[in-house]
Amino acid sequence: MENVKKKNGFASGIGFILAAAGSAVGLGNLWGFPFKTSANGGAAFVFVYIACVLFIGAITMIAEIYIGKRAAANTVASFRNVNKNYGWVGLVVMFIPFLITCYYSVLGGYTLKYAMNSFQGNGGILGTFSVNVGEVILYTALFLAISLLIVMGGVKGGIESASKVLMPILFLILVFIVIFCLCLGEGVSAGLNKYLNPDFYAFFHDANGNLSFNGLLAAMGQAFFSLSLGMGAMVCYGSYTGKEIKVGKSVAMICIFDTCVALLAGLAMFPAIGALLPEQLNSSGGVGLMFAVLPLVFDKMGAIGQIISFLFFAMVAIAAITSVISLVEVVTQLIVQKTKLTRKKSALIVIALAFAISVPVGMSLGKVAILETNGINLFGFDLLTFLDEATNAVLMPLGAFAACFAIGWLFGKKNSVKDWFSPKTLLNNLKEDGLDLGKFGMIFAVMVKYVTPVLVLFLDIAGIITNVTKNPNYWFIVGFALLLVGACTAFYFAFLRKGDLGNNELELLKEQQLENK
Repeated sequence: MENVKKKNGFASGIGFILAAAGSAVGLGNLWGFPFKTSANGGAAFVFVYIACVLFIGAITMIAEIYIGKRAAANTVASFRNVNKNYGWVGLVVMFIPFLITCYYSVLGGYTLKYAMNSFQGNGGILGTFSVNVGEVILYTALFLAISLLIVMGGVKGGIESASKVLMPILFLILVFIVIFCLCLGEGVSAGLNKYLNPDFYAFFHDANGNLSFNGLLAAMGQAFFSLSLGMGAMVCYGSYTGKEIKVGKSVAMICIFDTCVALLAGLAMFPAIGALLPEQLNSSGGVGLMFAVLPLVFDKMGAIGQIISFLFFAMVAIAAITSVISLVEVVTQLIVQKTKLTRKKSALIVIALAFAISVPVGMSLGKVAILETNGINLFGFDLLTFLDEATNAVLMPLGAFAACFAIGWLFGKKNSVKDWFSPKTLLNNLKEDGLDLGKFGMIFAVMVKYVTPVLVLFLDIAGIITNVTKNPNYWFIVGFALLLVGACTAFYFAFLRKGDLGNNELELLKEQQLENK
């Protein structure tokens, strides 16, 4: 049976690290991080961000990976394995990646379009492409089709194999672009100064000079979201790890890789914009930066700019694909293990449903987010913003909090009231169960039990309050998220609390039986 586990999981530690890093590294790293850095005090933001990775990101990731690792099953079974009344969390974190896929795939289609169109020039095409519904749908479908083929190949043959090729390519392209952009001459220093100059006053004050914690919230949010936490991806990937894969060391490598990509993205963007389009140094970033501003930068480079544009958008497309395959795998894993459907059919169903929802999202993005005209919306929000806020700002922090709570408070034996509050008891329980983090073990026990859950909950509540203050309609987004949680909880207790939920071994045995027929 041990042989079955190895065949149905990651074949090597480096394969798991690259796959998990691929899930973490995405579009947010490549444009969100640099401009959050610029808007919140430069290097001051970077320092706080790194601290957040250590105190929130790494701790939560260890908790999520280990929840999956010890169960070797889908997210619902993994959380139920900790406590039979806690499986509803696994159902919630399964829906989060599905909703993200519905809009992330649209942006992924944009990256494919821009990569393929680089040699014709991308400057100024955003307005025409974004409202060309047929073309947007075509590239979204192409992006999802690539992701589908990878997920259909399984963990070892699809996800791990693709990650081993795509992630090194992404990193090499990024390094090349950084070196090139640092050699653009006059204006590079201005870009670097904007990006790296530490300004703690700007970090702790708003544009009017009033004391503000927006910089802290931005740093916490970026560290949290860029590592794919609270969405079941790390639980899912963790379930495919064997005994030979060390959780602590793997998480350290994933966090380092993810942070390096984010830092390098800033070293590429700001020198290029400072040298070739300095008036855009104070741009707020986002979709407009990626698809409107940067193409103008590449166009100013002449013939070499076409090559750089292709490499850049190919890199962004790779980052998007490696993120989406992890999102699709979370849902596919549960379907294939709980039902009689094969992996290929399960993945096809997930992709088809996501594509159906992505069509109105693509239409909404083109008309509202980019052209700033009336379009498809919910309660005053374009569909992409509505889904993005519901998942990233409300549901993902709840998912991460639930993972930390599961390990910190529900896990292991407690013989007395004192044991419930003792990090030492938790540490001993973890060691007995197989998670030995060495000298870091006691720090992890204290953090996952007391510090990290409080920080995550603070992030979630503070973010909601901030957004509701800006726009009272934001309560509709919060309501949608809480309604989803309630529905998942009710469904779990009605249908999934008891009975077989499947696991990775049974999934492989089922596939082998089908192959032998």
